[in-house]
Amino acid sequence: MTVPHLLDHPHHDGSALYVSNQTPSLGETVTVRVRVPLACTERGIHLRVVRDGEPRMSAAALVETTATDRWYEAQVLVHNPVTSYRFFVDEPGGYRWLNGKGLFAREVPDVSDFRLTVYEPAPSWMTGSLVYQVFPDRFARGIAEKPTPAWAQDADWGDEPIGSGPGVGTQLYGGDLPGIEQHLDHLVDLGVSTVYLTPVFPGRSNHRYDASSFDHVDPLLGGDEALVSLSAAVHERGMRIMGDITTNHTGDGHEWFVRAQADRSSPEASFYYWQDAEPGYVGWLEHASLPKLDYTSEELARRMIEGPDSVIGRWVAQPFALDGWRVDVANMTGRYADQDMTHEVARTVRRTMQAINPDAVLVSEHFHDSGLDMMGDGWHANMNYSAFTRPVWSWVVAEDSEVPALGLPSTLPRRSGHDMVAAMRDFDSVVPWKVVASQWNMLGSHDTPRLRSLVGSLEMVEVAAGLLFTYPGTPVVFAGDEIGAEGVNGEHARVTMPWDEPERWDGDTLDVYRRLVALRRSSVALQTGGLRWVLVEDDAVAFLRESPEETVLVLVARAPWGGAVLPEAVAPGALPVTVYGDVQLVGDGDGYRLPGDGPGVHVWRLR
Repeated sequence: MTVPHLLDHPHHDGSALYVSNQTPSLGETVTVRVRVPLACTERGIHLRVVRDGEPRMSAAALVETTATDRWYEAQVLVHNPVTSYRFFVDEPGGYRWLNGKGLFAREVPDVSDFRLTVYEPAPSWMTGSLVYQVFPDRFARGIAEKPTPAWAQDADWGDEPIGSGPGVGTQLYGGDLPGIEQHLDHLVDLGVSTVYLTPVFPGRSNHRYDASSFDHVDPLLGGDEALVSLSAAVHERGMRIMGDITTNHTGDGHEWFVRAQADRSSPEASFYYWQDAEPGYVGWLEHASLPKLDYTSEELARRMIEGPDSVIGRWVAQPFALDGWRVDVANMTGRYADQDMTHEVARTVRRTMQAINPDAVLVSEHFHDSGLDMMGDGWHANMNYSAFTRPVWSWVVAEDSEVPALGLPSTLPRRSGHDMVAAMRDFDSVVPWKVVASQWNMLGSHDTPRLRSLVGSLEMVEVAAGLLFTYPGTPVVFAGDEIGAEGVNGEHARVTMPWDEPERWDGDTLDVYRRLVALRRSSVALQTGGLRWVLVEDDAVAFLRESPEETVLVLVARAPWGGAVLPEAVAPGALPVTVYGDVQLVGDGDGYRLPGDGPGVHVWRLR
């Protein structure tokens, strides 16, 4: 069959093929390009830019005509730190707008306009291959004997995690930092570039998001010396290491909070929000165990986020040398009632880190629409639940799945490829391309069900992972997904790594992940290229990743879908090379015939 003509649509994105300078200075003029297929009937292209809040229009110039496209160029003056623009396509009988969501024959709001920003993007090391999330209590034991704290209940390494109810936060398996260091060769073999640790500060839970101090590493994990050793071992292997911190709250056992409660005239008392209602202070989501921090306190800012002696600065510096932070519930940090300091907090954290290590990365946790917080001046990137995880889940989830939808009073629905792509474009379009290109894309984390429990089969794991490693952004894998770990919610999914039980390793799943990591590492286009959708069907999607050096075509199908013929314009004169899958892309006179089988993942290098 013939595909709907997505390739006949004008196209622009923020990648190097279309933007002359992706990180301009204020006052600089940037050249932006639009690709218009020859089949279009445009009379001209105009640029619409918003300067100081007011739209302005200027004509784009036709600068090149190829065998497949007409290329137009326009000049954008970066007059504001965030400069928004879109394109006016003048056609017989009317006009259409081209913005980050696509092409529209109607009026559109500015929220999805393309954006140029003067802010530096995330360092390139983060997007290189793979971020690997480790939940320290469940990864490996390296210390043979250690005391069990009063708050904890011991678990044997092979026990099933408690998924809800009593014990969910206190079931302690005894994983530690020396255990992680002992198994770094597994990460190297997989192709990991960055190790991301959930919190290592002491607390009264297995997850440690209830810190009792930010001054030292939990002795149960091996203490400060263990983090120094692990960081050195990670860096010796050419990888990076990132920490996890709660800027929004502490635990109610934190030394600051203990002093604040004991003496309301103490400096620490200004760190928290107090109220008349029980328990007398504001807790995160009303949890009394997690008192919320108040950033109107200058002393709190000084201790927590400002300068090299702050909590943020100390752990980025030697000898710990963390390469950045993932910030827990970043969307709530600095926000309470009529106060909103979250952007100021983010900018301060980033400034503190980069004064110590200019290549440090700052990633936020934000489960829903993060667009207004992601202009790139604070957080480099976000854990991309909205624009990647949720849409992909809804496409790959098993039809009979009873796994709950994350945070919603429903099971997860199965939706079409049209719905998946529409959701991705909706959320991607409201942030600058530099942010899209760095977002932490995940198929699961320590807060979600496991992918294998969602989809049920190796074939569908491969489909989902195929999207993870070919979509713009930074792929992130939660330890254990690569060997087929299961779990129906976040707590239940925090399973241990079965190092001494090879029968619990799914070798076929591990092979899929190894091959997809290697694919991404081998391709400039998959790491840095733009995104042009080619085909969107209920059961199959295809897109191009394009860079000045390389063009890659990706086809992912969740079920048999009949196949399609792409016009030769997708790769005129090319000799496609199969780089994943076992199907050759061959022209048949009308174009290139895509295989209609499924589930499956196919990737071809077109140039």
